[in-house]
Amino acid sequence: MRFAYADPPYLGCGALYKKHHDEAHVWDALESHKELIGLLADYDGWAMSLHTPSLRHLLPLCPDDCRVAAWIKPFASFKPGVNPGYCWEPVIFRGSRKRERTDDTVRDWVSANITLQKGLPGAKPPAFCDWVLDLLGVEKDDVFIDLFPGTSSMDSALARRFSSGWTNAPLFGNLK
Repeated sequence: MRFAYADPPYLGCGALYKKHHDEAHVWDALESHKELIGLLADYDGWAMSLHTPSLRHLLPLCPDDCRVAAWIKPFASFKPGVNPGYCWEPVIFRGSRKRERTDDTVRDWVSANITLQKGLPGAKPPAFCDWVLDLLGVEKDDVFIDLFPGTSSMDSALARRFSSGWTNAPLFGNLK
């Protein structure tokens, strides 16, 4: 099967990535996210990270059979003047490997602390990456593309899980 994960700069947050990627600002436009969702439709299953303010804009652009899962952040960065704090992030996902009744049930949420000092805003922790792989039902012989590899945390999760090297050809360039 073919799977993809997308963690683009969140809608309206391109400026946070300006020093990492010359074209990060294109993700401030809803049209860029719409095109990304269209590209993801070519995969058997996919997941896309986003922030809660953009959920109401991006979910209507997705196919009807998409679901929303949650990354719960017990330790999160609090911003002055923002109350209540943003302590969870949505993950829109679609498709996954069919599971047998005897397989463990994967929850539609994960609780994992944010990462610190990874060199890129929004870097995902190992537990989050493992959960996304479980959510989609990724197995060793599948094709898995991390479209925005950033700190390569998803590639590290794949290597840990399957004890092999993974080659990744991102479509949008490395936002590292």
